[in-house]
Amino acid sequence: MSLQRKNKKDLKEACVKQAMSIVDKKGLEHLSLREVARKLGVSHQAPYRHFPSREHLLAEMVRRAYEDFASFLRNREPGENEEDDLRNMGIAYVTYSMKHPLYYRLMFNTSLPNPEAHPEMMKSSQFAFNLLVQGIRQVHAIRFPDQVEERSVKDALFIWFSLHGLCSILESEVIGAISLDKATQASMVDAIFERLSWVMNHDANLQV
Repeated sequence: MSLQRKNKKDLKEACVKQAMSIVDKKGLEHLSLREVARKLGVSHQAPYRHFPSREHLLAEMVRRAYEDFASFLRNREPGENEEDDLRNMGIAYVTYSMKHPLYYRLMFNTSLPNPEAHPEMMKSSQFAFNLLVQGIRQVHAIRFPDQVEERSVKDALFIWFSLHGLCSILESEVIGAISLDKATQASMVDAIFERLSWVMNHDANLQV
């Protein structure tokens, strides 16, 4: 039985899987419903049964990426205390970017469809960010109980931006270009977290 004659769920899943493959191998600029149909060997109109436009297909891809990312962070190894747990979340973030580069690019290096038109796309993104904020609140509740709300979102943004910068550099060839020795390269992640921890644990005037 041809894919086109299979149930709707099979066709929808096949469309998403093929779209992921196209973006991974050729880049987002090559993604189209027509190309997905051609790769699947179905009629040009078949993908439109599930995705009214390319933007709807991309929104579904991004939604799944964020959902997988949020699940990965949620299922991190728990820390012995609040600070260790926050550090483990950061390590999970970096680990995810290296293990799932396609999903990571879709989430953070892609021009996203309009979130207002695709509200489901961003729900897991908000959940992942809130995990970070909650982790920081737990740390600040001990060290800065009078500044928990004031500091938490700002520090979450600082940590997110720092981790994203680290992940982007690790994915690029810039490390080799600046001739860092292997020992320094190996200690980069620990060094980043050490400095992030220092900023988190000092006076609010040191915040970004």
